[in-house]
Amino acid sequence: MANFQELINGDTPVLVDFFAEWCGPCKMMPPILQEVKKELKDQIHIIKIDVDKNQNAAAHYRVSGVPTLMIFKNGKSLWRQSGVIPANQLIQQIKSLA
Repeated sequence: MANFQELINGDTPVLVDFFAEWCGPCKMMPPILQEVKKELKDQIHIIKIDVDKNQNAAAHYRVSGVPTLMIFKNGKSLWRQSGVIPANQLIQQIKSLA
């Protein structure tokens, strides 16, 4: 978990995808996240957190539904949204916060 804390405290925005293996909509996120990474390259870190394996993290960030996406920068949560989000919308959101 220290790695997670180090990452979200950095200058580079971190997109966190809280997901669960059993969640249907969550299965739609990997290609979207790959597109975001391809477009933004090293301007963003992307982390996936399985809420079933990391219940403390899910509870800490009050994640009640999956998928929930959050963007952190310099240790602060700048944005969050639940549900599947198209890549172009995510890219715009990240760029607006950078």
